[in-house]
Amino acid sequence: MSNWLILFFEFFKIGLFSVGGGLATLPFLYNLADKYEWFSHGMIADMVAISESTPGPLGVNMATYTGYQFGGPLGSIVATVGLVFPSVVIIILVSKFLEKFRNNTHVEEAFYVLRPTVTGLIGAAGFSVIISSLFHVHKIGELSLDNFFGLIGIKECILFVVMLLLTNKYKKHPVLYIAIGAAVGIIFAF
Repeated sequence: MSNWLILFFEFFKIGLFSVGGGLATLPFLYNLADKYEWFSHGMIADMVAISESTPGPLGVNMATYTGYQFGGPLGSIVATVGLVFPSVVIIILVSKFLEKFRNNTHVEEAFYVLRPTVTGLIGAAGFSVIISSLFHVHKIGELSLDNFFGLIGIKECILFVVMLLLTNKYKKHPVLYIAIGAAVGIIFAF
């Protein structure tokens, strides 16, 4: 199968099965990182940060980024179309049958079950982002009592607490805090 078809198909599956928004795509992206060399587990936290700070839906931004890593501008188009295509098709089909199923008890029961499931998926994805952001998970293989505190990202934890306190004390626009976090991240990277 062509590499372009693989890229499209992988993101088609993500778009089809990641119910609940962009963070629900994270388990699928970790699976992709294991399957292909398009990006690493460590890059996923960076992808989330960049995707959250740029306009557009998180999942679409991450698909575009991954596609670009794989094959430049054409790869970003293929991955993005693959991600959104199932949603477009499903929305068209649902809109055709909406009147018929509007008050169907089975449909209501399905959504009743989906809500906590989606909440759990988003919670698990958020937890994995926090773990990969605050801890040096790439060093887990080297874990011992001597280097346990080396796994904790002290700078990252301090920044997290400071940003949490700032956002609670000063109710400013989230873009300001995103810009501050990006600037501090860039400074720490150098």
